[in-house]
Amino acid sequence: MDDYGILNEVLVRLFRDIMDIEEKAIITSEYQDITNNDMHVIEAIGIGAPKNMSAIAKELSVTVGTLTIAMNSLVKKGYVVRERGQEDRRVVYISLSDRGRRAYAHHARFHKEMIDALMEKLDGQEKRVLIQALTKLDQWFRKKEYENRME
Repeated sequence: MDDYGILNEVLVRLFRDIMDIEEKAIITSEYQDITNNDMHVIEAIGIGAPKNMSAIAKELSVTVGTLTIAMNSLVKKGYVVRERGQEDRRVVYISLSDRGRRAYAHHARFHKEMIDALMEKLDGQEKRVLIQALTKLDQWFRKKEYENRME
């Protein structure tokens, strides 16, 4: 098989399987009440300062309306806390509850294990080349996403 065929096969398999593999790894008995998508919303909220819905939606590349559906579910399940702004009561800030912070840490451990396992098998030059190649792939996807929004 030529380079194109190999790369196509690997990328197609990764894109097809990565969410499924991640979900099986992170949706344990403790977190069986949420989806992989929920876990990515939790990741976008993060453990830093509270964020507003627009900032989280932008990070996830979804509409605020779409995010609201996921957020309602996460609030109901006890992973997320909504609070009105002190200065402007119209603004709603989102942060993680203690349960949400534990889920965030659980998800972060999965990502750390994945990256550590990959990086330990590469030398310095291979790491730099992989980072450059994946950065270019990410830029291509972001350009496509932008072009699709402009249509």
